[in-house]
Amino acid sequence: MTAGSTTCGPTPTPQDVDVAALRAKYEFERTKRLRSEGSKQYVETGGGYAQFAEVDPHTPRVERDPLDLDMDVAVLGGGFGGLLSAVHLKKAGVEDVHVIEMGGDFGGVWYWNRYPGIQCDNESYCYVPLLEELDFIPSKKFADGAEIQQHCRNIGKHFGLYDGAIFSTQVRALRWDDEIARWRITTDRDDDLRARFVVMASGPFNRPKLPGIPGIKDFSGHSFHSSRWDYDYTGGTSDDPVLDKLADKAVAIIGTGATGVQIVPYLGRYAKHVYVVQRTPSTVDERNNRPTDPQWAQSLEPGWQKERQRNFHSWTFEGMALGQPDFVCDFWTELGRNTAARVLELEDPASMTPEQFMGLREEEDYKLMERLRRRVADLVEDGATAEALKPYYRFLCKRPCSNDDYLPTFNRPNVTLVDVSESKGVERLTERGFVANGVEYPVDCIIYASGFEITTEISRRYSIDAIHGRDGVSLYDHWRDGFKTLHGMTSRGFPNQFFTGFTQVGISANIAANYELQGEHIAYVIAEALARGISTVEPTQEAQDRWCATIRETAIDNSAFDNACTPGYYNNEGGGGGEGIVSHLGEPYAPGFYAFGDLLAAWRSRDEMEGLVLGT
Repeated sequence: MTAGSTTCGPTPTPQDVDVAALRAKYEFERTKRLRSEGSKQYVETGGGYAQFAEVDPHTPRVERDPLDLDMDVAVLGGGFGGLLSAVHLKKAGVEDVHVIEMGGDFGGVWYWNRYPGIQCDNESYCYVPLLEELDFIPSKKFADGAEIQQHCRNIGKHFGLYDGAIFSTQVRALRWDDEIARWRITTDRDDDLRARFVVMASGPFNRPKLPGIPGIKDFSGHSFHSSRWDYDYTGGTSDDPVLDKLADKAVAIIGTGATGVQIVPYLGRYAKHVYVVQRTPSTVDERNNRPTDPQWAQSLEPGWQKERQRNFHSWTFEGMALGQPDFVCDFWTELGRNTAARVLELEDPASMTPEQFMGLREEEDYKLMERLRRRVADLVEDGATAEALKPYYRFLCKRPCSNDDYLPTFNRPNVTLVDVSESKGVERLTERGFVANGVEYPVDCIIYASGFEITTEISRRYSIDAIHGRDGVSLYDHWRDGFKTLHGMTSRGFPNQFFTGFTQVGISANIAANYELQGEHIAYVIAEALARGISTVEPTQEAQDRWCATIRETAIDNSAFDNACTPGYYNNEGGGGGEGIVSHLGEPYAPGFYAFGDLLAAWRSRDEMEGLVLGT
């Protein structure tokens, strides 16, 4: 079977589901995992832990002389956010664009993450950007990481972004200089860069995080973060992940989120023994990855990707899309499909209230999750292991996963699941290994598949020591109590600085679509400023206040759902540590992604740069 051309209907799910009993079970499982520190249970991968983030295993660092440059635009980050911002700047006629990237090439998350088994876990045809412009179709529904990384390089070549790129360079500080109306950028290379405009595009998966386990530095064996995979130690390469050097090694992998689910089958295949350390199990549906249907690819009409992205968004973020086919047809859209089928069974669907809709969706949520739990029981032979691998929480409390090999890997005699839900994590590391549930497990290697700084405070996510705007005001202090922006992309007191990612913007189910929309808008403002001879742009206080009020007045209250979820990065580890629930999506524009796009397009069409102070 090939991918791309199929549509589908509802998925069969168990009907003998006791919602009340499961609701109580979910609450029990959530409570036993809550930690008072919340997201502060993780430690930063800088300072004494720099080896877990700041060492590039892919590109040797080549010494060079410090740069002394003036430039029109510095784009900080070479992943999707930076690439798409730079692409739209080029399209808008801005030529003097320099992408500054810590890694040795473009790709961002796809540059750094080269662990065995890495694939896109959203459908590639929606997720991978600029497919039509580069006349490229991914080879399968869930593309391999190497294919996506190569596409990122191709974007850089196609739009001439390599000419100004500054790779293997970490930005250390940004300071606005009023006298020259530019941002002064300092780096770990002692560069002195002066940029008229700065685009912040480091992305939410920019910086690895570590669980704050006592004794990390005491462990005498080998260890690394999954986003800095060490093939010199494991054997194999990212193109041929035969981990033959692990044949005599006992390995622990800490973390069973989307990354761990992809890695574990390879460790099980090659290591002498694998300890999979799990606090909360992921949902793991079938992958059924399929090659792209060549006839479908040849039949595509211009605009197909944006149409498909909108279809995906409708079935996921908007809940369902009555009257539309589901083009994507996978585990991300199942809940929407099944809920839609229930709605269409009503005598008068148009009279359904929001409360009725949410009630139907909740019922279908419980059925879907029960289907996934029964899949675990069908595939995992040991009853106790199977029970520990069953996810007891609502769908979308954690990032959904799919993999055909993960669950069967636990039937291997050399694979042991170490469930640490009762102790809420690993107790400590020792010189020889790790201690969990009072038992020491000697290992040769520990791999941290512990994710990224997604909901921690903004200074940790940007991994820039200081960002000082006008009058020396710190951005980190300015945003400490919440974002203050116009359209999520500019902030008063920080002239000529633009933000991408999850701030106060409309959110798509597909992150690349977010970046494309933001990149287009930022490029318009910068190009207009340059064309009009405008030296600075920043929001008026009134416009910024009005946008913040709009964000908060129209916000949808998801607290009941978030507070009922098991701790994870989607709900800021359940709150704690002096913080409540902080969404990994920032403070979204509640009317939605496409309404946000329409709002920005209308703003640009008026050609007045309204809400911005224009310096001359």
